[in-house]
Amino acid sequence: MRKFFLSMLAAMIAGVSVNAADEAEVKLPPKDKFFIFVLAGQSNMAGRGIVEDADKKPDANVLMLTKDGKWVPAVDPVHFDKKEAGVGLCRTFAAAVAAKNPGVVIGLVPTACGGSPISTWTPGGYHDQTKSNPYDDSIKRAKLAMEAGTLKAILWHQGEGDCGKAASAVYEARLTELIGRFRTELNAPNVPVIIGQLGQFKPWGEYVKAVNQAQINVSEKVPNCAFVKSDGLTCNKDNIHFDAASQKEFGKRYAEAYFKLTEKAK
Repeated sequence: MRKFFLSMLAAMIAGVSVNAADEAEVKLPPKDKFFIFVLAGQSNMAGRGIVEDADKKPDANVLMLTKDGKWVPAVDPVHFDKKEAGVGLCRTFAAAVAAKNPGVVIGLVPTACGGSPISTWTPGGYHDQTKSNPYDDSIKRAKLAMEAGTLKAILWHQGEGDCGKAASAVYEARLTELIGRFRTELNAPNVPVIIGQLGQFKPWGEYVKAVNQAQINVSEKVPNCAFVKSDGLTCNKDNIHFDAASQKEFGKRYAEAYFKLTEKAK
């Protein structure tokens, strides 16, 4: 865990991107200076933006937890749920939080699973597309991260997988229950939960509107939750996923929501 900063500094001075997979674990800061953020949901949290060279350059104040549980510099793609993983909102979010908290290092914990309905975010829930247990895996990874740092928030973006008649009708109850389980299992009863709005790339049908309203309701009814609007954000050619520029803007909006929640809590 102590073989990192000199090599990364040299790389940054030279303007060379650092491949996180090739780096040794980093030396971590004290627990109270290591802010942990859990990234949960489906593909638009995992990120599907096109990765460019700038997205591969590390920020010394932002780390990520790899699939095998190591802390390394956070470069895109941060997630590993599918081979399509790309630029998400988390690095821009982390940079904004770090900038407002001098001396703090941000630890990102990727747990989102592309295509996962909220029904798989339950104890024992299985998601076939990613061959994973979204909720169980998220809890395990969050607890591992919390051994080194302090949990500060859970970032959630999901809902596309529940825009059907039956699923949308119970979405509010399921999301409320999920937030409660996260807080209970992580022993963090007041941890902020930030919910991102679905993409507005095409006209919404009845059930998309129902999921959207459910998310707004949860953000208003459940303490210490926030809802982040996706107004004006644009998509990849697939008309499903936020493009890289919009993901970066979304990250800034998540950060503003986090700042408002934490200021309110003081």
